[in-house]
Amino acid sequence: QVQLVESGGGEVQAGGSLRLSCVWSGRIHTTNLLGWYRQIPGKERELVAIERSDGRTVYGNSVKGRFTISSDDNKGTLYLQMNSLKPEDTAMYYCAAGDRGGYDDYAPNEIRYWGKGTPVTVSS
Repeated sequence: QVQLVESGGGEVQAGGSLRLSCVWSGRIHTTNLLGWYRQIPGKERELVAIERSDGRTVYGNSVKGRFTISSDDNKGTLYLQMNSLKPEDTAMYYCAAGDRGGYDDYAPNEIRYWGKGTPVTVSS
């Protein structure tokens, strides 16, 4: 099994920055994708950023140029650096890991493991 624990969420003013962290444990070597998704109540969970085992990264259209995904294998930690935050970035942010042989569009239903989430609130 894989365990994912997020931290770093909080409240920030529009234009500010936050860095989210996700510590992994367990059989992470069985996965081939690590990433971040977010969800607003009443809306579907959506892709924020993912990093494949081959190093390829994919970002959601709404965060391109503002967010950066990275990882530190020595620390067993995935990061999401969020800059130029907007009120519409307010959501619960989830760390995620996948183990599929292939992906169609990195939709949430293609993800195997989820953290419990860390909330981000951006005030105007």
